[in-house]
Amino acid sequence: MTILFGIDRLLADRALRKPLEGRRVALLAHPASLTADLTHSLDALVAAGVNVTAVFGPQHGVRGDLQDNMMESPDFTDPVYGVPCFSLYGEVRRPSDQAMQSFDVMLVDLQDLGCRIYTFITTLLYVLEAAAEHGKAVWVLDRPNPAGRPVEGTLLRPGWESFVGAGPMAMRHGLTMGEMGHWFIRHFGLEVDYRVIEMEGWAPDAAPGFGWPQERAWINPSPNAPNVNMARAYAGTVMVEGATLSEGRGTTRPLELFGAPDIDARALIVEMQRLAPAWLSGCKLRDIWFQPTFHKHVGVLNSGVHIHAEGPWYDHAAFRPWRVQALAFKAIRRLYPEYPIWRGTDFLYEYTEGVLAIDVINGSPLLREWVDDAGAEAGDLDALALPDEAAWRAATEDLLLYRGE
Repeated sequence: MTILFGIDRLLADRALRKPLEGRRVALLAHPASLTADLTHSLDALVAAGVNVTAVFGPQHGVRGDLQDNMMESPDFTDPVYGVPCFSLYGEVRRPSDQAMQSFDVMLVDLQDLGCRIYTFITTLLYVLEAAAEHGKAVWVLDRPNPAGRPVEGTLLRPGWESFVGAGPMAMRHGLTMGEMGHWFIRHFGLEVDYRVIEMEGWAPDAAPGFGWPQERAWINPSPNAPNVNMARAYAGTVMVEGATLSEGRGTTRPLELFGAPDIDARALIVEMQRLAPAWLSGCKLRDIWFQPTFHKHVGVLNSGVHIHAEGPWYDHAAFRPWRVQALAFKAIRRLYPEYPIWRGTDFLYEYTEGVLAIDVINGSPLLREWVDDAGAEAGDLDALALPDEAAWRAATEDLLLYRGE
């Protein structure tokens, strides 16, 4: 069965587009906002006669041209259509009052990775809040969650909200952007004209893609999201952004691997297997060497671990990336008790101050405290995470728009 994303259905069905007639339409998009034939959604919507009066871009920009993390994008005017392009990761994170006056309906066409920390879902929340305030409509043109339905990680705790944690969600949330919008509206009590243009034919549990349909080309939604393996591993490897280890930025496989010049990756894998072998189910760990061309440990040879959540080793139901990465931190702590794993409070992660980046990423100090507690075992982290994971599944079950294979 052919799988149609939200944008494809909107373009194919004039009846779906009819409510847009006579209205000013904005598009929130990035480089992965493409139709099935790889036409950018902006070009396709204009060609279909939609009156696009503004474009908005999330982190890394409409063009996805900013490679590193926390690099701001400026506003500009689209050189083809002459419409304003407003950055939601520049001088502002929320749409300004002026920008909100440029449209009646905003179409959100963003490819997400299925992880709480990936900032596109926070941008969606900010857009929904602004739309509620200004009486605007928001339509999500839905796309797959490439990490699929599995849920993992502790819930963000009150007081830890940030641009990389919009609310009490699990790290690996299992929802599409359209479903997440429904959760935001309910959780935050928003009154907004909201609609999801659902996908057709998406089966999130179906092999071999398990979330990502094999017939669709993978286009980087951000510069360091190069493939489905990264999307699957990301709910774990993103935590390395809060560590002194390299997460592979400056290599061709960012956020699929981690390492440092002063660890022994082979010994690390052995220790991980000793501490919690069950947590390594569903993937293959391979020791590697890499030398980043920029970012942490630039120009230095690193001993590292590559997480393979693909091929004959991949078990979609068993793979738990958050636990895999937590276990790597724990193994480093066991092998090198004095190793400075965590980046300090002088590193201002996503504009937070006075807190450790690892705690901002996890939405609480719980994981870091587990790693640093010499007496804590795998079961202790499970005792924290399993009730949270069950609670998140229960809280979102009625919002799922796509079920089964």
